[in-house]
Amino acid sequence: MKYKNKDSGSRDLLIRVDEKDNILGYEEKEKCHRGKGMLHRAFSIFIFTSSGRLLLQKRSTAKPLWPLFWSNSVCSHPRKGEEYLEAAHRRLKEEIGLETPLYFLFKFQYHASFKAIGSENELCAVYIGKSDEPVGIDPKEIAECRYIDLEELEKDLQTRPHVYTPWFKMEWQCIRQNHKKDIETLLLDLFQ
Repeated sequence: MKYKNKDSGSRDLLIRVDEKDNILGYEEKEKCHRGKGMLHRAFSIFIFTSSGRLLLQKRSTAKPLWPLFWSNSVCSHPRKGEEYLEAAHRRLKEEIGLETPLYFLFKFQYHASFKAIGSENELCAVYIGKSDEPVGIDPKEIAECRYIDLEELEKDLQTRPHVYTPWFKMEWQCIRQNHKKDIETLLLDLFQ
């Protein structure tokens, strides 16, 4: 089965990069995800509530890669001419209707293939933010959202890892292992 992106952004020009995040050029979103994929910029956002719960999204059935898998609050790509943070704020508003400060945690590179359909081959910046505002989801992007306690998330990742996107699992492991203190500090600042 060939990669077919059913959403309206399939012709967006994404930013192709090397492993050091140097820009190599621009390519349509659909082409960046075909086969083994072309390395391009991406970002992931983790939105926490003031009670420390994490907002998860279940990807829409319109997603060609990992449809109906649970993932972090928002994940997408900067377009040609956008910086990571600018794009993150844009998609946060477009996908779940939120506006809140975002804080950079780390950047990492990963590759993951989905069946014979296509791949994610991304240099991904990871951000956190806080909001207690109600979300308004874009159904073309998201099937549903839910808030989860971190202890419950840990248990679910142990018993049902197959229902989560690969990048979410990698990011969450890195957060737990390398950024727990950073997150606690940032969240304390956010929640004051």
